[in-house]
Amino acid sequence: MKFVGLALIFVCTFGGLLIAMHFDVAKFMKLVMVILGALPGEFVIIFGCAVAAFLIANTGETIKGTMKYMSALAKPAAYSKDNYIELLSMLFTVFKLARTKGWLALEQHIENPHESDLFGQFPVFQHNHHALVFLCDYLRIISLGNENPFELEALMDLEIETIEHHEGHPGHAVQTMADGIPALGIVAAVLGVIKTMASISEPPEVLGKMIGGALVGTFLGVWLSYGMVAPIAGAMSSKAETEVLYYKAIKTGIIAFLNGAAPQVAVEFSRKFLPHDVQPSFLELEEKLNELPSPG
Repeated sequence: MKFVGLALIFVCTFGGLLIAMHFDVAKFMKLVMVILGALPGEFVIIFGCAVAAFLIANTGETIKGTMKYMSALAKPAAYSKDNYIELLSMLFTVFKLARTKGWLALEQHIENPHESDLFGQFPVFQHNHHALVFLCDYLRIISLGNENPFELEALMDLEIETIEHHEGHPGHAVQTMADGIPALGIVAAVLGVIKTMASISEPPEVLGKMIGGALVGTFLGVWLSYGMVAPIAGAMSSKAETEVLYYKAIKTGIIAFLNGAAPQVAVEFSRKFLPHDVQPSFLELEEKLNELPSPG
């Protein structure tokens, strides 16, 4: 749907222009040719300066994150319902093992999670390095004797806040770039006016085209900002929120279990926390949990 939206921006912009010109195709094509004639230079000034400013303002980590989150156009959410069913199944297995054999039984799994048979049953989670480390770090703290749910919840909230800031920064950086693009459009337009004034002796029809080309800068700056770059920034920020949601689901289950909930009840807390578009039903999750082998 993201690509459909981007296509509609072009259709609505130039379709609306054609309607405004009362379907006078000849005049419409003449105007389009003026825009296309000025487009390369204006685009280089506006978008080139915007990208350059983006590179100056942000770290290499943020730039890499921005490239990663461009995938939001094709995949708006970081995790699907199946991914969350797997996550909840993994939490249930961990909690059940801890309940039946104690927290120390998890030690071999949390010390080498990438080689663990327990985590190996859940490949998507096992290959999610940051989420795997997040879970194992807190299981390690618990196995060392700190089972206070209030202290752990406070620490988890701080770490998730840090993750939220990190994951959300690429979208924020692109939004900042979008905010500056209209001003760069004015810069391009002013340069076009300077070019026109240098040719003031030209006949009116030539000056008219030059002034029209200069105004393309203002049009392009506003159009790129509000029609392209800002919506992409919004999509990136929305996907970042779904990334953080995964960690919050882990936190909810752990805290519920530490507060005395049975393994299935603890994962039910996590399930109810999820938004409806990725939340499995109670029966879907129960069926999956019944299929799981006993943790060893």
